Amino acid sequence: MKEDLQHLISLQRIDASLASASIQKQEVPGRIARLDQDYDFLRERADEGKRRLDELLKEHRAKEDSLKMGIEHLKKTKERLLEVKTNKEYQAMLKEIDGIVKKNEEIEDEIISKLEDIDAARNNLKVREAELAEFRLRYDKERKDLEGEMSRIDGETTRLMKDVERVRGKIDSDILKQYDRIKAKRNGSAVAPVWKGVCEGCHMNLPPQMCNELQKSAEIMQCPFCSRIIYWDDRGENG
Repeated sequence: MKEDLQHLISLQRIDASLASASIQKQEVPGRIARLDQDYDFLRERADEGKRRLDELLKEHRAKEDSLKMGIEHLKKTKERLLEVKTNKEYQAMLKEIDGIVKKNEEIEDEIISKLEDIDAARNNLKVREAELAEFRLRYDKERKDLEGEMSRIDGETTRLMKDVERVRGKIDSDILKQYDRIKAKRNGSAVAPVWKGVCEGCHMNLPPQMCNELQKSAEIMQCPFCSRIIYWDDRGENG
């Protein structure tokens, strides 16, 4: 019976490690997803900056083309001015020329403003691309580490499951059923040490007589308060 108790203690230790590995395995995909989200966010920010710069450059080219057309229009209008024969026509042409000049000046101002916007967009893009490049270096390493951690957990889980099967095969079937029943009720904790007369499972003081019996008896005993399988912790008592 003492041997069964030792196997139960080992089984609970393995079960606890298996549960911990399961929790870690559930957490890793979430950490990978958050890492991917951070990377995608920075990449989209850089792409957005690139799109904005391209839009401004396109608008700038359109303004330049518009100014060229305005200059050409002004040139042709001035040439036509030399052909007018009446004062009324002359005044009308001067008014038209003045309108073209003002329009060209407005376009020139818009071009200058657009160039300022382009400079700001270029600087903004450089910052975003630098942030992305810096994060990419960390991203690649951290993602590789997380994938490696997932593989390690899978390997550890496989090993622990084999250990569980091996240890369970050494325990009496009735005791094993008792262990499984208590484990299900006590959130995975079916076996608890007793140290200085206290059950470490529920932290209740056991009757002195029961403590004496626990130290002497080779039988499987349960805590009267939490029903866990208990054993006397000699090392704890000596400590």
